[in-house]
Amino acid sequence: MTKAGTAYPGDREQGTLAKAAAENFPVAPFFLPRAWRDDLMAVYGFARLVDDIGDGDLAPGGADARLLGVSSAAAEDRLVLLDAFEADLRRVFDGTPRHPLLRRLQPTVRRRSLTPEPFLGLIAANRQDQLVTRYETYDDLLAYCELSANPVGRLVLGITGTSTPERERRSDAVCTALQIVEHLQDVAEDLGRDRIYLPAADMKRFHVEEADLAAPTAGASVRALVAYEAQRARDLLDEGIPLVGSVHGRLRLLLAGFVAGGRAAVDAIAAAAYDVLPGPPKPGKLRLLREVGLTLREEG
Repeated sequence: MTKAGTAYPGDREQGTLAKAAAENFPVAPFFLPRAWRDDLMAVYGFARLVDDIGDGDLAPGGADARLLGVSSAAAEDRLVLLDAFEADLRRVFDGTPRHPLLRRLQPTVRRRSLTPEPFLGLIAANRQDQLVTRYETYDDLLAYCELSANPVGRLVLGITGTSTPERERRSDAVCTALQIVEHLQDVAEDLGRDRIYLPAADMKRFHVEEADLAAPTAGASVRALVAYEAQRARDLLDEGIPLVGSVHGRLRLLLAGFVAGGRAAVDAIAAAAYDVLPGPPKPGKLRLLREVGLTLREEG
């Protein structure tokens, strides 16, 4: 038995990786080759942990901070933690990282010849979250997604050895769409963190005030705004569909799952009449499977 409140490296690692089940898309489904699954989960562990640092969602007790060499006095400072995390990431490429999730990532980086840039982009996005809490225009939001979401798709292509400029472009569209959908699902939660990812110009267009987003249910203006942003996400997913048809075998099914996860989430938002304020609308597994089939037929 372990003492109450004691956290060991394996606990930190497994607790973070377990969050994969709650994502809108399949992270590392069973039908993939074992080596791909291991590498995808290693990348997911990095991405999930950096998001948890940026959102202040680390497990209590300060174990992650200690693993990164951050003192207890500074453990609540997210920018300090992100700096320490970046330093540990750099050790993945040249040295021995301290955190178990980064030690898990190191063989993947070496095996797949991954570069630091996509990982640094994800860290930069979380730094931006500490400094920027509102986005004036849709283009501003897209620039944020370039850091917060698109690196993940590029890492998937890198792990599977399928990167080309055209595939990266299509992947960026899918990943940006998934990020926008997540923002729509989490409007209330993000507001609780004093963040709004709905572009201010669009809020003005639909006559939505910040106070409207704090209501228990959405009024007509908020629903119209959410519907508008959801259509943007759907259009980006449609733009990304040719990515699915450009690959073969099990990778084709995985990428169809990414697109279908976004589509199913948009459908769930629509089914809630675009009222996302009571909580995030989530699609069921049957809906997701149906969308996978539709996506495979469409790109075929």
